[in-house]
Amino acid sequence: MRKLSSIGIAIGLLAAALGIAACGGDGSGGGSGDTSTAASSSQLPQGSEPVNLDPADFTTDITNQYWPMSPGSRWVYRETDGKGGVQRVVVTVTDQTKVIDGVTARAVHDVVSEDGQPVEVTDDYYAQDSSGTLWYLGENTAEYENGKVSSREGSFEAGVDGAQAGVILPGDPQVGQSYRQEYKAGEAEDQGKILTLDGTVTVPFGHFTGALGTEDSNPLDGSVEHKFYAKGVGPVQTLDVGTKGQEVLLSYVEG
Repeated sequence: MRKLSSIGIAIGLLAAALGIAACGGDGSGGGSGDTSTAASSSQLPQGSEPVNLDPADFTTDITNQYWPMSPGSRWVYRETDGKGGVQRVVVTVTDQTKVIDGVTARAVHDVVSEDGQPVEVTDDYYAQDSSGTLWYLGENTAEYENGKVSSREGSFEAGVDGAQAGVILPGDPQVGQSYRQEYKAGEAEDQGKILTLDGTVTVPFGHFTGALGTEDSNPLDGSVEHKFYAKGVGPVQTLDVGTKGQEVLLSYVEG
């Protein structure tokens, strides 16, 4: 899953995010062993534990209230850094699907550019289970330097080389829930935790209350982000705790 580059953010916003983190509860994810596809508060996947995915339990009709993904939906974000650099991020839900570990997943195309040139291009794959939980089944990512692919680090596909699917958003989110977002040893090990269901966020696209806030962490590089999702829209703001980075939503068009 793509992480923010080194980007600047107002101290007040970061302090607010840290305050939310301080009041978050303990994680309530499940223990070791196989995990049910329908992820309740005690059945969310953790670490490297395997999950048994039942293809009949999944759909590409993604209606999760905090990140609906109808084909044609498009989000445009701005990333800025303290050094004056600006990146543009365009996320588009495609009409394409791919079968991953037996599950048909929706392809979402993510393009990061700077000065009109690609920096990173990723196809992410999502599916929703019968509980409304949004699962992440894989990504095909490419980083660019001077117009050429320089790295595909972070790419993974559930069911291949020990990789496992993860959860992006539970169908019934509760403060304190924790879960793995993706897993491929040494490549993709991001983790998530619900911090709040009552966040208030203002970005160029608008003002939102009742936002879901998560803490996303990557044990491979030590990065920690606070991400906010608005009902009926999706991700609206991401704050990088370490680099003081920020990604904000500029526009959203529903497909």
